[in-house]
Amino acid sequence: MSRQSPFGHPFLLGFDEIEQALDRVAKAAGDGYPPYNIERLARTEHAPERLRITLAVAGFTRDQLEVTLEENQLVIRGRQSDDKTRHFLHRGIAARQFQRTFLLVDGMEVMGADLSNGLLSIDLVRPEPERIIRKIDIIASDKV
Repeated sequence: MSRQSPFGHPFLLGFDEIEQALDRVAKAAGDGYPPYNIERLARTEHAPERLRITLAVAGFTRDQLEVTLEENQLVIRGRQSDDKTRHFLHRGIAARQFQRTFLLVDGMEVMGADLSNGLLSIDLVRPEPERIIRKIDIIASDKV
Protein backbone atom coordinates (compact mmCIF):
# COMPACT_ATOMS: atom_id res chain seq x y z
CA MET A 1 0.00 0.00 0.00
CA SER A 2 1.45 3.35 -1.01
CA ARG A 3 1.36 6.40 1.22
CA GLN A 4 -1.05 9.13 0.15
CA SER A 5 0.71 12.49 -0.07
CA PRO A 6 -0.98 15.46 1.63
CA PHE A 7 0.45 17.59 -1.20
CA GLY A 8 -1.23 15.58 -3.96
CA HIS A 9 -4.23 17.90 -4.21
CA PRO A 10 -4.52 19.66 -7.60
CA PHE A 11 -4.61 23.11 -5.93
CA LEU A 12 -1.21 22.56 -4.28
CA LEU A 13 1.19 23.15 -7.13
CA GLY A 14 4.96 23.14 -6.63
CA PHE A 15 4.95 21.77 -3.07
CA ASP A 16 6.98 18.65 -3.87
CA GLU A 17 10.11 20.21 -2.29
CA ILE A 18 8.21 20.76 0.97
CA GLU A 19 7.16 17.13 0.98
CA GLN A 20 10.77 16.03 0.47
CA ALA A 21 11.89 18.37 3.28
CA LEU A 22 9.30 16.89 5.64
CA ASP A 23 10.55 13.39 4.80
CA ARG A 24 14.15 14.44 5.60
CA VAL A 25 13.09 16.01 8.90
CA ALA A 26 11.16 12.89 9.90
CA LYS A 27 14.19 10.68 9.22
CA ALA A 28 16.56 12.94 11.18
CA ALA A 29 14.28 13.25 14.22
CA GLY A 30 15.10 9.77 15.56
CA ASP A 31 18.42 10.47 17.26
CA GLY A 32 18.33 12.59 20.41
CA TYR A 33 22.07 13.24 20.69
CA PRO A 34 23.27 15.84 21.25
CA PRO A 35 20.42 17.63 23.01
CA TYR A 36 19.67 21.13 21.74
CA ASN A 37 17.58 24.25 22.30
CA ILE A 38 16.21 26.70 19.76
CA GLU A 39 15.38 30.16 21.04
CA ARG A 40 14.23 33.41 19.53
CA LEU A 41 16.36 36.41 20.50
CA ALA A 42 14.70 39.81 20.40
CA ARG A 43 15.99 42.62 18.23
CA THR A 44 18.46 44.95 19.95
CA GLU A 45 19.93 48.22 18.78
CA HIS A 46 23.06 46.31 17.64
CA ALA A 47 21.54 43.08 16.30
CA PRO A 48 18.41 42.06 14.38
CA GLU A 49 15.89 39.53 15.69
CA ARG A 50 17.50 36.12 15.34
CA LEU A 51 17.28 32.46 16.22
CA ARG A 52 19.90 30.70 18.30
CA ILE A 53 20.46 26.95 18.18
CA THR A 54 22.41 25.74 21.22
CA LEU A 55 23.79 22.19 21.33
CA ALA A 56 25.22 20.52 24.44
CA VAL A 57 28.61 19.25 23.20
CA ALA A 58 30.53 18.77 26.45
CA GLY A 59 33.86 17.05 25.87
CA PHE A 60 34.23 18.24 22.27
CA THR A 61 36.92 20.72 21.32
CA ARG A 62 36.55 23.31 18.59
CA ASP A 63 38.71 21.16 16.28
CA GLN A 64 36.37 18.18 16.76
CA LEU A 65 33.29 20.15 15.67
CA GLU A 66 32.26 21.21 12.19
CA VAL A 67 29.39 23.49 11.18
CA THR A 68 28.50 23.62 7.49
CA LEU A 69 25.68 24.97 5.37
CA GLU A 70 24.78 22.49 2.63
CA GLU A 71 22.13 23.99 0.38
CA ASN A 72 19.34 24.79 2.88
CA GLN A 73 20.57 22.43 5.58
CA LEU A 74 22.64 23.46 8.58
CA VAL A 75 24.78 20.44 9.44
CA ILE A 76 26.68 20.13 12.73
CA ARG A 77 29.12 17.24 13.04
CA GLY A 78 31.17 16.14 16.00
CA ARG A 79 33.99 13.61 15.76
CA GLN A 80 35.91 12.25 18.72
CA SER A 81 38.41 9.43 18.50
CA ASP A 82 39.61 7.04 21.18
CA ASP A 83 42.96 7.85 22.74
CA LYS A 84 44.76 4.50 22.55
CA THR A 85 47.51 5.67 24.92
CA ARG A 86 45.13 5.92 27.89
CA HIS A 87 44.31 2.94 30.12
CA PHE A 88 40.86 3.23 31.73
CA LEU A 89 39.84 1.33 34.85
CA HIS A 90 36.26 2.41 34.16
CA ARG A 91 34.99 3.98 30.95
CA GLY A 92 31.67 5.76 31.38
CA ILE A 93 32.28 8.58 28.89
CA ALA A 94 32.43 7.23 25.40
CA ALA A 95 34.12 8.94 22.47
CA ARG A 96 31.16 9.74 20.26
CA GLN A 97 30.40 10.97 16.81
CA PHE A 98 27.23 12.77 15.85
CA GLN A 99 25.56 14.62 13.05
CA ARG A 100 22.64 16.97 13.68
CA THR A 101 20.83 18.56 10.74
CA PHE A 102 18.46 21.52 10.68
CA LEU A 103 16.48 22.39 7.57
CA LEU A 104 16.50 26.16 6.99
CA VAL A 105 13.96 28.20 5.10
CA ASP A 106 15.11 30.06 1.98
CA GLY A 107 16.86 33.29 2.89
CA MET A 108 17.96 32.21 6.39
CA GLU A 109 21.58 33.21 7.02
CA VAL A 110 24.09 31.89 9.54
CA MET A 111 25.58 34.79 11.50
CA GLY A 112 28.20 32.72 13.32
CA ALA A 113 28.96 30.01 15.86
CA ASP A 114 30.44 30.11 19.35
CA LEU A 115 31.71 27.33 21.63
CA SER A 116 31.68 28.17 25.33
CA ASN A 117 31.43 25.97 28.45
CA GLY A 118 30.46 22.87 26.47
CA LEU A 119 27.68 24.64 24.57
CA LEU A 120 27.85 25.31 20.83
CA SER A 121 25.64 28.27 19.89
CA ILE A 122 24.77 29.07 16.27
CA ASP A 123 22.97 32.31 15.48
CA LEU A 124 20.68 32.54 12.46
CA VAL A 125 18.98 35.57 10.98
CA ARG A 126 16.27 35.86 8.38
CA PRO A 127 16.41 39.20 6.62
CA GLU A 128 13.07 40.89 6.19
CA PRO A 129 11.91 40.12 2.67
CA GLU A 130 11.07 43.02 0.44
CA ARG A 131 7.31 43.15 0.06
CA ILE A 132 6.46 43.04 -3.62
CA ILE A 133 3.00 43.70 -4.97
CA ARG A 134 2.60 43.22 -8.67
CA LYS A 135 -0.54 43.98 -10.63
CA ILE A 136 -1.45 41.46 -13.29
CA ASP A 137 -3.12 42.98 -16.35
CA ILE A 138 -6.21 41.26 -17.60
CA ILE A 139 -6.47 41.15 -21.36
CA ALA A 140 -9.72 40.81 -23.22
CA SER A 141 -9.77 38.13 -25.81
CA ASP A 142 -13.34 38.31 -27.01
CA LYS A 143 -13.88 35.99 -29.91
CA VAL A 144 -17.15 36.24 -31.67
